[in-house]
Amino acid sequence: MELTTTVNDETRVVEVDGTESAVDLVRDGLGLTGTKLVCGSGVCGACTMLVDGEPVLGCLTPATRLRDASVTTVEGIARRGDDDGGGHDLHPVQRAFAHHDGLQCGYCTPGFVVDAVAFYDRWRAEHGTDEPDRQTVAEALAGHLCRCGAYEGIYRAVAAACRGEHDAAGGGDERVGRVERVESPAKVTGAAVYTTDVVRPGMLHAAIRRSDHAAGVVGPITFPDGVLGIDVLGEDRRVRWAGQPIAVVAAETQAEARRLARELAVPFRREPFVIDPDEAVRPGAPLVYATKADRKEAPTASEGAPMPAPWDGNVHGPSRAPFLGTLAKRRIRSARSEGRKGLVELEFHTAAQLHTAFEPHACVADWSDPQYLRVWLSTQGVAAMRLEIADHFDLDPTHVEVVAEHVGGGFGAKLGLTMEAVAAITLSRLSRRPVRLVLDRHEELTGTGNRPGSRSRVSLLVDDDTQAVRALTVDTDSHAGIAVGNSVAALAMFLYDRTPRLARDVDVVTNAPPGAPFRGPGGPTIAWALEQTVDETAHRFGRDPIELRAQWDGNPKRQALYRWASALPTWQGRPATGSRTGRYRRGVGVAAGNWMYFVDPDCEVVVRVEAGRLVVSTAVQDMGTGSRTVLARAVAGVFDVEPTAVDVRLGLANSGATHGPASGGSRTTVSLWSTAVEAATSLRARIGTDLAGAPDGVSATAKRGGDRGMRAIPVTMGGIQVGRGFSAAVHVSEVEVDTRTGKTRVLRVHGGIAVGRIHAPVLARSQCEGSVIQGVGLALYENQVLDPHTGLTLTANLEDYRIPQLGDTPEIDIHFHEDGWDRVPGGGVGLGEVATISPAASVGNAIFNATGWRPLTLPVRPDRLLEGLRAGGAR
Repeated sequence: MELTTTVNDETRVVEVDGTESAVDLVRDGLGLTGTKLVCGSGVCGACTMLVDGEPVLGCLTPATRLRDASVTTVEGIARRGDDDGGGHDLHPVQRAFAHHDGLQCGYCTPGFVVDAVAFYDRWRAEHGTDEPDRQTVAEALAGHLCRCGAYEGIYRAVAAACRGEHDAAGGGDERVGRVERVESPAKVTGAAVYTTDVVRPGMLHAAIRRSDHAAGVVGPITFPDGVLGIDVLGEDRRVRWAGQPIAVVAAETQAEARRLARELAVPFRREPFVIDPDEAVRPGAPLVYATKADRKEAPTASEGAPMPAPWDGNVHGPSRAPFLGTLAKRRIRSARSEGRKGLVELEFHTAAQLHTAFEPHACVADWSDPQYLRVWLSTQGVAAMRLEIADHFDLDPTHVEVVAEHVGGGFGAKLGLTMEAVAAITLSRLSRRPVRLVLDRHEELTGTGNRPGSRSRVSLLVDDDTQAVRALTVDTDSHAGIAVGNSVAALAMFLYDRTPRLARDVDVVTNAPPGAPFRGPGGPTIAWALEQTVDETAHRFGRDPIELRAQWDGNPKRQALYRWASALPTWQGRPATGSRTGRYRRGVGVAAGNWMYFVDPDCEVVVRVEAGRLVVSTAVQDMGTGSRTVLARAVAGVFDVEPTAVDVRLGLANSGATHGPASGGSRTTVSLWSTAVEAATSLRARIGTDLAGAPDGVSATAKRGGDRGMRAIPVTMGGIQVGRGFSAAVHVSEVEVDTRTGKTRVLRVHGGIAVGRIHAPVLARSQCEGSVIQGVGLALYENQVLDPHTGLTLTANLEDYRIPQLGDTPEIDIHFHEDGWDRVPGGGVGLGEVATISPAASVGNAIFNATGWRPLTLPVRPDRLLEGLRAGGAR
């Protein structure tokens, strides 16, 4: 049928068949890709648009609803504004989002902006320039989610816009008009192009047929005549988890591809399976990997190759990290037999936490030219993927180009060459047409990775008189489904006194989806166990938990953070543990964390002059962590210009691009900053500061190299070199526990981060605030649930898989300690991972302080809390 609608003040006539949603019409029919499809079920708000002035969810609104309607998308919001002085027509709300950094990856930002504009219009009409409080803003934007956790910036932006601070464009207070993130204008207007937005002429669409059972053997697959498809199972034809890809088909439309995949005849012989780790270790349990050859093919849940370890049935390990381990075990056995007060032994459990990147895994492959492959990929390693794709398909790397202009989140799940890329490339080779493969939300929450669940047993022995650490043992069973290689217990070797200790890591494999690296792999898991054990020790001896940590901790950077945390009014006013009565009880908890320092010494950056402007480039991606801004600020500082005066070109890896780091291991900023400064300094030495008079195309290139002095490990492995020293974090959280409903509300979090010099303070603060939000999610909400009868993921949508929303956001205070990294070029190291280690553990300790009940299992659901309170003790 023919449909006439007015979109962004332009009358459009489109053909619809009556089955499309409004977001389908806007994105696919009209090409307005600023509106994003994330959840498809009306939960996240990313597809919000205005219809006749009212915000609606595009995924739930039929396209026919737009007939004869006036529709405004985020692209139209920009047209309602005026020029900001930098060539961008921005609405006051958009300017506020850009100034207060109310975004990170930017994938959810258009929906927030559209709804915030509707709220702004109502608020200003009724209240003038009065400022709305946090609760009012939270209620107004309650239907929106941000996985990066940019909520604090969003609060600040909406409040500032309503106060009228951003009414005037390009004038007034220069600080108010400043754009902190150089790509903010593109993201707040919907102009930023993600892989899911890429459309190629003659493009096919692909869909995956997945297993609906957790174990079995698949027979030969025959594709119907005329159907382009590939079988993606290995030679053993075996399925090991529900949701595992079996085959991929392509068609002219997405709907047709999904129909073909759904109706594909797949001969399948079901076999027994096990998804419960406790069941998996019992005699007679079904084996996930039955042979030695099978075990060699097990995927890894870590960023590197798994440590060598023995297999016993479904158990891989243990791998051991000892420091006088035999002495540690002997001391603990002796203290146990003597009933020593100084021996604290606890067992902790964590559930799997899903990455939940809002831009799903996506790939567009164009192998139309047999001599050259172009791939648009949502990836955390554009340069690394170019080499990996070339290796996988036996190509000359000079014939491969990978593009990732903007990436809508990753958190570790997009570091490798995954199925959507391999399948799209293979189908493009077969068809000699571009092929697009984008996972839906169900697939994204099923099989793209998770922070593995775990069980950790901690034994900490301290001297009964001085509380000096005498011994520590940590045994962790990791539950990463079919994957191995987890290191959780081993991380306990790097914190507190170097007294006798032994860490043992075991993988218990099951027929569950595979785990994957997730911001500080193993870090939040070990912190949940170790930091609560430390807190229990302090409680047992009546010690201040910060004071006790400071007694044990030789890290001078964390010592500075302990002094800062001890002086906080929140900490000084904390109640005695379990002293509060009544329905609502408040408590304050602390936890510490550290992380290794990584760098990519092969990183190269080029700075050149083109048409009188500075241009900086390298083969790196930006998934919201700020790579563009870091490069712009580094070069701008050398030439004494504004960062917006520097053109940043990244997200492209081809034969002409220099090597850039992957976004993993907190290596990106520390690799880019000093390299860009060195290249810019070299160029300035040649041309001075007269850019207009500089020869067009003149350039300088710099390579990162190593640090001053010795390195921890003097070799580069997988693009990473381990530097000396540990970054540090301390988090203090205040909670309110409702003892009637069991609900815990995090009120306030103070985060102390010691990573040296902060190169982009506003963006760094945003990332640390997002780490707190993800920590709150880990502590209170997030939990992957599988169907025990089929192994299928039940929490495969954003309604059943609960992540924090705006109203769950505590007030967050971030403090940076910038000393201690003088030997590192640029004076600072990465913060993306260290900032996420200790927030969840600090929440757990705050719950104990409030109630006297220690939460040992994540997430701390209301039913678990109420059961613990009824039991009257630690569980």
